[in-house]
Amino acid sequence: MPREVLTLQVGQCGNQIGLEFWKQLCLEHAIGPDGRLEPYAAPNVDRKDAFFYEADDRRHVPRALLIDLEPRVIQSIKNSAYGSLFNPENYFLDIRDRGGAGNNWASGYTQGQMLDELLFDMIDREAENAECLAGFQICHSVAGGTGSGLGSYVMEQLHDRYPKQVVQTYSILPNQSYAVASGERHADARDYANSGSAATGLASGGGSGAEEDDANAMFSDVVVQPYNSLLTLRRLVEFADMVTVLDNAALNRIASERLYVDNPTFDQTNALVSMVMAASTTTMRFPAYSHQDLRELMSTLVPLPPCHFLVASCTPLTIYTGAGANQMNAKHVDTNQIASGVDCLPQVLPVAESRIRKTSVYDVMRRLVQPKSLMASCPLRRGSYLSLLGVLQGEIEDPSEVQRSLQRLMERENLGFTPLTSANVQVTLARKSPYLKCTHRVRGLMLANHTGISTLLGRTIAAYDKLRRRNAFLDNYCREPPFASNLDEFDLARETAQQLCDVYAQLENQVATPQVSDDTRL
Repeated sequence: MPREVLTLQVGQCGNQIGLEFWKQLCLEHAIGPDGRLEPYAAPNVDRKDAFFYEADDRRHVPRALLIDLEPRVIQSIKNSAYGSLFNPENYFLDIRDRGGAGNNWASGYTQGQMLDELLFDMIDREAENAECLAGFQICHSVAGGTGSGLGSYVMEQLHDRYPKQVVQTYSILPNQSYAVASGERHADARDYANSGSAATGLASGGGSGAEEDDANAMFSDVVVQPYNSLLTLRRLVEFADMVTVLDNAALNRIASERLYVDNPTFDQTNALVSMVMAASTTTMRFPAYSHQDLRELMSTLVPLPPCHFLVASCTPLTIYTGAGANQMNAKHVDTNQIASGVDCLPQVLPVAESRIRKTSVYDVMRRLVQPKSLMASCPLRRGSYLSLLGVLQGEIEDPSEVQRSLQRLMERENLGFTPLTSANVQVTLARKSPYLKCTHRVRGLMLANHTGISTLLGRTIAAYDKLRRRNAFLDNYCREPPFASNLDEFDLARETAQQLCDVYAQLENQVATPQVSDDTRL
């Protein structure tokens, strides 16, 4: 019986990442951009029904809802080559045309309340179409208005309405060091624009109008991202079961250093996130003997419920082009060979890939635990692990190679675990897609629950504190119902975030010797 996962793409960032995710899944399951199976697709080699369902016209449709409060990104998806892949009924836009949430968490949250009935009619319909719904995965940014505010409201409601299903998120954090500096500059500009000298200059026509224009130009909406991030963080703590944290600074660094891209585009960094999402779901779509659904994944990675924030790394990095699959020459493909596991597919050329020429199980595992491979800006060398899961794919004929590599890794790397958890390193072998001809012998994903995440969360708190001390940029928040009477919501969010950091800090001071546990069954 399939354990279906319903994907909710919320906001501009969430929908852009979600589109890259579905492109990757289509490549891995031999599904064309229109949802139809490619001629070379073989039966019973995967379990695509966990993420797709088959429509009456035999097309495979993603179990996904595309949610936004302004039409630009969703319209671009509709106009893309993959526009016909999705169910037309699963595009959710605010029909009142209020122009989005304006990078304001409070506006996004309030609009979620107003649109609750329409939105959850769609979610409930998709959930009821599943035979055995395992849970939800949400793609969103915590810095904007829709992904943070509306995303927070959706998490609250899913927690109440579907208490038995797992809620997992892929949450993109902003560059908080930029947010702190930007917020201070903008606050200084506002103080100057509102000062008496500025007012006098305007009255006398002394040319300070240009200075006011400069100050207004500096009032970018991005400066309120510490507010949005902290308010969303509270919901991630209280209403999500697993949160995979990724941040823009780390994604851009990896694209530059590992893919050798001078000026990474959003498409390239979004593709990195989709790579993590696809690798995280590999054991569900190409079943092994473990981690076949979200609940099992959660039981491995979340030993303590408040500490469910995960960091991820992948190696080697390869970004595939969606057009490559459509260029395959189907007449040269033998479906009987695919069913028997014989590699007989033409190459799907990558757009970009890391310059790793030789891979082994040990080399991949060593790279996965290196801080420079991490897609979140937190220190792995300090602190301790609560849990660690490795997912390996590729040509691993001898499962004992995994055990030997693990022992060697433990001897050479300082992987400290907190004694309050099981102190296990778990490794599972996953089948790779028979439709993608990988250029590397072995590839891997690491998902880790590590106390170093408190560093990243602490930066969010620090960025918030610098703005809140001046009560800067609160006007738009106070116009919305959650903040109409007081700012208690901010204080509660700040307290929740600090309590989480304190829990991680307590765990960080307790280190145990790791014990190796692996699942090497294919």
